[in-house]
Amino acid sequence: MSAVMMDIVDTATSIDNRFSLYDWTGVERALDAQGCALLPALLTPTECQAMAAQYPHDDAFRSRVVMGRHGFGRGEYKYFRYPLPPLIGALREAAYPRLVPIANRWNEAMGIDVRYPDTHAAFIARCHAAGQQRPTPLLLQYGEGDYNCLHQDLYGEHVFPLQLAILLSEPGRDFTGGEFVLTEQRPRMQSRPELVPLRQGDAVVFAVHHRPVQGSRGMYRVNMRHGVSRLHSGQRHTVGIIFHDAQ
Repeated sequence: MSAVMMDIVDTATSIDNRFSLYDWTGVERALDAQGCALLPALLTPTECQAMAAQYPHDDAFRSRVVMGRHGFGRGEYKYFRYPLPPLIGALREAAYPRLVPIANRWNEAMGIDVRYPDTHAAFIARCHAAGQQRPTPLLLQYGEGDYNCLHQDLYGEHVFPLQLAILLSEPGRDFTGGEFVLTEQRPRMQSRPELVPLRQGDAVVFAVHHRPVQGSRGMYRVNMRHGVSRLHSGQRHTVGIIFHDAQ
């Protein structure tokens, strides 16, 4: 096996081992209750710094989006190209099978017929067969005054209902402000906000579009959106791990 292949295998094994250490029953409870769950210290500070340092180098990315040009907010992000960097690919492959049981249970509860296969490779094959062939993991960069409007990462017919965001910068040292925000819109009610405090290397897993909630008359869907509040100072980098590909 070549040195490059050995590095890829070692990265995948390391990331999978880290995911195995989390209390997934607790993660599931938090997702059911709030639509999000914290995975502390998923990445090391060295990994965070190395990932953020990739942002200026366009060879790793397929496109760049300046948010202000599209009314998305202020700041910018870049989508990774295939083949994904080993760390990004490992995060997708290791997280997906642990989230599939939750995703399938949620769809059943909401009366949605779609069920997701056990492996990410099988799900990506489904996306690609439907014309969703562009990778969606992305690296985001914010500066002073930047923010990300509330939104949903929907890129086509096939959508996996959970995703990850990993903070690569350290609050208070690298930036101030810039909190991760979730909102939940329940029928005939005003939106409920949720601020998720993150440190460098922490991940948050959260609902992409909607999630089931138990009401007095049975289960119903609530609509979820996410964004980032305005940065007061410094620079903030984040990695987004989306499991479906884009058209």
